[in-house]
Amino acid sequence: MKHAISELQEIASQVRRDILRMVHAVQSGHPGGSLGCADFFTALYFEIMDRKPGFNMDGQDEDIFFLSNGHISPVFYSVLARAGYFNVSELASFRKINSRLQGHPTTHEGLPGIRVASGSLGQGLSVAIGAALAKKLNQDEKLVFCLMGDGELQEGQNWEALMFAPHHQVDNLIATIDYNGQQIDGPTEKVLSLLNLEDKFKAFGWKVIHTDGNDMENLIAGLNKAKSLTGKGQPIINIMQTQMGAGVDFMMCTHKWHGSAPNDEQLKSALSQIKETLGDY
Repeated sequence: MKHAISELQEIASQVRRDILRMVHAVQSGHPGGSLGCADFFTALYFEIMDRKPGFNMDGQDEDIFFLSNGHISPVFYSVLARAGYFNVSELASFRKINSRLQGHPTTHEGLPGIRVASGSLGQGLSVAIGAALAKKLNQDEKLVFCLMGDGELQEGQNWEALMFAPHHQVDNLIATIDYNGQQIDGPTEKVLSLLNLEDKFKAFGWKVIHTDGNDMENLIAGLNKAKSLTGKGQPIINIMQTQMGAGVDFMMCTHKWHGSAPNDEQLKSALSQIKETLGDY
């Protein structure tokens, strides 16, 4: 283990402060899902992935990650900055004109850590499968990770990809579903029920694990278990239970904070609930 659980929790705490301040500063962005996934991104980049210093677009001989639900860019940018891909001070440019930190991640500005533009939902898993197959062709034994939203599973392309990967034994891939039960228009169960995801994924030929995405110890153990299951003929999918807005009491468990920015008073209240650990940018 590279970091103690307490150290990872402190990083995640600072990431949550970054998210809130970034979205508040421009009164635009998606804080709910970003807060819910702060622990996952922290675990991935500071503990789970075998990654090289610096950034090389081809990602050879290192684990790589693709974000499919690109609207939660604030958490991605914060973790990339805190992990050393670019200066933390650049977080202050989030969603501003000519910034490299656009609302959805893009590649044309060359932001280190971003390998594909995302936010057009339903596409990330397909890209991750392609990258995983490329690693196999290159005899590269490192892994590919991907994160998708649960509401995003209402997009049909995901199910083509979910059928493709087991058929081709893409067993160097670990996909995660952010299963928070919320999407922009309301609870997923009301918009379009996902029914029993575990049964669906198993029927398609995936190896399924479950994690608590807001419990760092459980998350680390689950992701390490997922890594141990790679190379055995099946892709792995992690159904990760999270709470939208995790860490901020008035943002939790409601779709209302999917894409709404806190005002000054709400920001003050939110930050009072989250410890500053690494220093605000």
